[in-house]
Amino acid sequence: MANEYRASMKGVSFSAQKVRLVIDLVRGKDVVEALDTLKFVQNRSSEPVYKVVRSAMLNAEENFGVSRGSLYIHKIYADEGRTLKRGRFGGRGRYKPQLKRASHVTVILREKEE
Repeated sequence: MANEYRASMKGVSFSAQKVRLVIDLVRGKDVVEALDTLKFVQNRSSEPVYKVVRSAMLNAEENFGVSRGSLYIHKIYADEGRTLKRGRFGGRGRYKPQLKRASHVTVILREKEE
């Protein structure tokens, strides 16, 4: 079995649904190609995904001596995080709830098998 190199970020201030739109763009790609793709995606939730993928890549390089050219994204997923329940007052004495959702992003990298 190949070694797995992982990194995660908790409490990302975007909903998991919005982060999954960005994650689907890079699933299964090489790490260098995925970072290039994430750098030019217009969605704001691409920044934390970029940071997590880069962190996993640098962990593999620094701690295990793996070259970045031989890594690919084996698994990447976003789970639901905490939900802050906020709100504001509406017309006619009503209350308008606002759910501020967060997510947890996890990346697992593996080496390519020749």
